[in-house]
Amino acid sequence: MPKSLPEQLLTQGDFLKLTLAHPDSLEPFQFDLPDDTRVSVWDTGVICFEPATLTGKDIVLSCGVHGNETAPIEICAELVQDVLLGRLNLKHRLLVLFGNPPAINAGKREVTENLNRLFSGHHSAGEGLVNAERIRAKALEDYVSRFYSDKRVTKMVPRNRCLYDLHTAIRGSRFEKFAVYPFVHGKSWQKAQLEFLRACDVTTVLLMQTPASTFSYYASNTHGADAFTIELGKVRPFGQNDMSRFAKARQTLRALVSLAEVATEPFVEADFQLYQVYRAINKQTDAFKLNFADDVENFTSYPVGTVLATDGDIEYRVEREGEALIFPNAKVAIGQRAMLMVVPTTVSDNLA
Repeated sequence: MPKSLPEQLLTQGDFLKLTLAHPDSLEPFQFDLPDDTRVSVWDTGVICFEPATLTGKDIVLSCGVHGNETAPIEICAELVQDVLLGRLNLKHRLLVLFGNPPAINAGKREVTENLNRLFSGHHSAGEGLVNAERIRAKALEDYVSRFYSDKRVTKMVPRNRCLYDLHTAIRGSRFEKFAVYPFVHGKSWQKAQLEFLRACDVTTVLLMQTPASTFSYYASNTHGADAFTIELGKVRPFGQNDMSRFAKARQTLRALVSLAEVATEPFVEADFQLYQVYRAINKQTDAFKLNFADDVENFTSYPVGTVLATDGDIEYRVEREGEALIFPNAKVAIGQRAMLMVVPTTVSDNLA
């Protein structure tokens, strides 16, 4: 007789395999681990863990929002498996999200539309919920809201909410690992979070200056979570990642969910490469072209006056010394961001 789904997870712990076998939907179910941690599967790719004794932390780990970004998927799949098999004991509530299972199965960034451009209600803008990625974006928002608003924990104050959305970049980077710190609307940047990033071996941070449609901005702006998009290197197929390069991130994420506090070193700004957005270059027509090779790395700088891209008769040139490019992608839809231009900055005058 085939094992039930709870029995499969208790004996094999392979939630990623279960997710990819049911990429479109999975009926909810729940069960308890031997240490009385409650495990609740809410949907395909959505698994919630609640230890018997609740703390003040609510942690969300997200991966696979882009289906071909495999290293974070492997890190999260291993973490979930070790919790299910009793090799890692949780201290805090944890929600793990495998964002876009159909795209993971296809080995593609997206099936129809960039999922990480559809949060904070963008899934229902314009034509509305017209494809699977838009439906999934709304569902992921709802699951995060459900996790953070559970009545059993909202009575316990203060709550420490965080969401780390793990990615890898389309191209290489001058700094292999970097994080995007969502726009905080005049609030202070959090020193403890920068110290946490450093423990993950992430010392390059892009400080956003405007609202965005990303998952991390949604969690930050809607729920007041400490939220980040964390880039852990370059896109590679499953089995081709050098996981030793992510050892510190893996170790720190496991400590985050299993220990009362993560050991970090005091913040020293000189240890970081800090940038802020200077401008965004959006694709206006199908004639948009980047004026550099496909293998140019993120955070590359060019002399002032260099033509970076053309869009019909429009030329986009380097405007100031130190300006660097990040996330260039000529294949985005018309109207979407094709590249960010960033400049060095400091946080010393707005750090808490």
